[in-house]
Amino acid sequence: MKSWKVLFLLFLIVASVLIIKNEPPYHTDRGFIFGTYYNICYKSKNNLQQKIDSTLKSVDNSLSPFNKHSVITAINENRDTLVNAQFTDVFNLAQIIAETTDGAFDITVAPLVNAWGFGFKQGITIDSITVDSLLQYVGYKSIRLTDNKVTKQNPQTMLDCSAIAKGYGCDCVARMLEYYGVKDYMVEIGGEVVAKGKNDKSKQWSIGISRPTDDKSGAINELQEILHISGKSVATSGNYRNYRYEDGRKLSHTIDPRTGYPVTHTLLSATVIANDCATADAYATAFMVMGIDKAVELCKKKEIDAYFIYSTPEGTINTRETDGMKKYHQ
Repeated sequence: MKSWKVLFLLFLIVASVLIIKNEPPYHTDRGFIFGTYYNICYKSKNNLQQKIDSTLKSVDNSLSPFNKHSVITAINENRDTLVNAQFTDVFNLAQIIAETTDGAFDITVAPLVNAWGFGFKQGITIDSITVDSLLQYVGYKSIRLTDNKVTKQNPQTMLDCSAIAKGYGCDCVARMLEYYGVKDYMVEIGGEVVAKGKNDKSKQWSIGISRPTDDKSGAINELQEILHISGKSVATSGNYRNYRYEDGRKLSHTIDPRTGYPVTHTLLSATVIANDCATADAYATAFMVMGIDKAVELCKKKEIDAYFIYSTPEGTINTRETDGMKKYHQ
């Protein structure tokens, strides 16, 4: 009887070793896309870096206004262009979120972003007259997508999908990984994240929310909070990395499409959790335009999970979150 138990124990040990030995490894692939870096960790028998780069290049060819040969560049230059499926996906989602946020999110904001020096064209000397003149070219209701073509009410209207493209790129890579049978992965592009399954320690993925610090270089990266997620997407938008000074004023890169001016409220960053990263990315940007009170109100209305960091009148940093966020950092 004892010998049988010993043999059975040895069998279990050998079987466990074989199972562990046959487990696919975790790969970590890194690169540069959309003007930022990506980090992708996934469990697979094969390294999929080439597929990842190909997927991201496809998104860049659709949505990057810095890419002279992209679909969005052709539209901005008023060339007769048929859009592809990726552009269609992003355009339709952007229009839905624009409507939901009363225009706080608007991909036609490009002329204003460019004028203020934060876009894909060189900035100009800007004043109230210039802002008023550019506002006539901005407005999500002035563009349509019909029969795979974008039509504009004004040819000087230009599109900028920068506030949704990184999130959408994460979604595209995630779909590609799943197509190749990957069930455990974390896709991060410039701070936007899609995570599913488990990490290499068989736990949920840990995603940090940065503490707002005026630092254009990104070298300072203290964490305000750590989230633990799986099967969700996370996106953060903030005004503490991308800014410039003009006549002694600090100008945020977040431009309100409705007023034409950089936002000036106390909200420093907005982190949104959603089922897809494009949605999270767009809402995070919209919340930075709306400010904390209106953002919280919309979260309650649309049942969106979000985490906000804001400055108080005393100059300290405080946080506020929706009730649904608690389960991600307990």
